[in-house]
Amino acid sequence: MHQTGERLNKYLALQLGISRREADEMIRKGLVTVNGVKASLGSRILPTDTVCADGAQVSHGTKYEYILLNKPVGYVCSRRPQGESPTVYSLLPAELHSLKLVGRLDKDSSGIILLTNNGEFSHKMTHPSFSKTKIYEVGLTKPLQPLHRQMISDYGVMLEDGKSQFTVERIDADDELNWRVVMKEGRNRQIRRTFAALGYKVKLLHRTNFGNYALGDITSGQYIKLNISPNA
Repeated sequence: MHQTGERLNKYLALQLGISRREADEMIRKGLVTVNGVKASLGSRILPTDTVCADGAQVSHGTKYEYILLNKPVGYVCSRRPQGESPTVYSLLPAELHSLKLVGRLDKDSSGIILLTNNGEFSHKMTHPSFSKTKIYEVGLTKPLQPLHRQMISDYGVMLEDGKSQFTVERIDADDELNWRVVMKEGRNRQIRRTFAALGYKVKLLHRTNFGNYALGDITSGQYIKLNISPNA
């Protein structure tokens, strides 16, 4: 294998829409060859090399696509419907159904969702080590007490999977029901579970921002294509 050129795991991640860790696992299992020879971890390749993954040749120059979708309530972030709940892919044309979700929102939540075929981009947006900020509008069924707001923001609330801590900000000075939540984590139903632990029920959960990306004026159920550098 070459000592110069592009790292094989990075190349596979970009071309196949997987993470580098998944690419390393394919290499480790012997599923990747370069010019007919089984690849090894840490390998580098040149543009003239022939790379095969799981028996199929990996094409050079994959076109990366990025979609920003305003997910409505009632849709699931899955390729298959769950019961009577449709999937977010039903909101997209067939030619975009191969794109993978970047993070998720639960069925009862709405807002910004990203989809792409760039596995490295997806990894950077979702792995905790990159600490991407997410902003939500949260509606409660009863006023949030100042002590509970301070507990969440300053000390955190213990859940079964560890401490949950995020910033709770006012949206309107006189409104005790609707709040802005700013966080860098993203555990399963974390916001709902945190408020529930203090006796509150979330009636609205709408994500407006994900990292550098914001919904803006995109209406519910609509999407736009983003122009993003492959190395973003």
